Amino acid sequence: MHIEFDGFLISDNKSLLDYETICGFLLRSYWASKRPKEKIIRSFQSSECVGVYHDNRQVGVARLVTDYETVYWLCDVYVDEDYRARGIGKKLIESITTSDKYKNLFGILGTKDAHGLYEEYQFVKDNGRFMGRMPDFLREKQ
Repeated sequence: MHIEFDGFLISDNKSLLDYETICGFLLRSYWASKRPKEKIIRSFQSSECVGVYHDNRQVGVARLVTDYETVYWLCDVYVDEDYRARGIGKKLIESITTSDKYKNLFGILGTKDAHGLYEEYQFVKDNGRFMGRMPDFLREKQ
């Protein structure tokens, strides 16, 4: 995937990922702020990733976990605070959901505050079927 728009580049080329920037993003997030940096880096190295870049600087990212045949889990979606409200998040999600790689797979995600964004791309709230298990490293700190 290589999409250019308004001076930005959206790419799934993992060699462009800036792990320090990504760690900074996720350590500021509500969902990953307690993840060790090493865990963040390994999770991106073993997943599909889509980055957003402006002037060779990473300004956004999304991570996908998939079997490539039936399902993907969209996670760790983040746009730098200085670049929000420019349509970058929308273009990032649009690029993923319309990609030949993902458009015919069942997509799942979890969000606390961005339901409206994802609903624009046909994600539907489901409070009844999905369950989650907190990882030991987070449960043990409580």
